Parts: sequence; structure tokens; C-alpha cells
Amino acid sequence: MPEDDWHGIPRKEIPWYPTIDYEKCISCGKCVEYCKLGAFEFEEKDGEKRSTVKNPNNCVVLCTGCDEICPAGAIKHQSKKETSEIIRNLRKTHDLNKENRDQIKNLQKAQELHDSKMKAP
Repeated sequence: MPEDDWHGIPRKEIPWYPTIDYEKCISCGKCVEYCKLGAFEFEEKDGEKRSTVKNPNNCVVLCTGCDEICPAGAIKHQSKKETSEIIRNLRKTHDLNKENRDQIKNLQKAQELHDSKMKAP
């Protein structure tokens, strides 16, 4: 089962998943066999079985093993360089959000402490 988060970033926010060029795909199923996390699945379309990306977020971030295993070169991923930059930006955003949540918690605790002292006789 895939993780919901990847290093503290919600997986669904990371644009990393395989795409299949059906002009090149020979429907051999090597991608389905290769990916143990179930990103791919066979589907029946127009009476023929073909591989499809069923669970894109199951793809391990920055993994390109299925690209390499495809004998027809039909599978591609987004640019690792661009995706890494997106991840860096997401990490900054999520770190700021965590920092803000921590500050809010500290303010709430301080307010609770203040309120409890004000109630004391």
C-alpha cells in the first residue's frame, strides 16, 4: 500500500506518475508485472487487453523503473529535474505550514495558561 505522504508532503501534490504512449505500446504487460505497487493495471478496451495507469499516486516518487523495462519505450515520466524543483518548493511550503501550526499551538497554550491564571482566586 502506498504512503499518503512522501517525506511530509502529501503524495497527491507531487506530479510524478507514468504516462503511456499508446501509439508505441505493444501491450506486453511488463509494466504491470514490474510495478509491485499497482500503478498499472490491465484493462479491456475495444476487445483488446492493454496496460493502463490505474493508480498514478502509487508510483514511487522519482522511480523510472517501468520506463526502463518497457521494450517499446512507451512509458515516460515527468522531468526528474523539474519534479525535484517542485518538491523543493512544496517542502518549503509544508515546512512553513508546520511552523505556523506550531506557533498557533504555542499561542493557544499561552492563552490557556493565561486564562487559567485569570480564573484562579
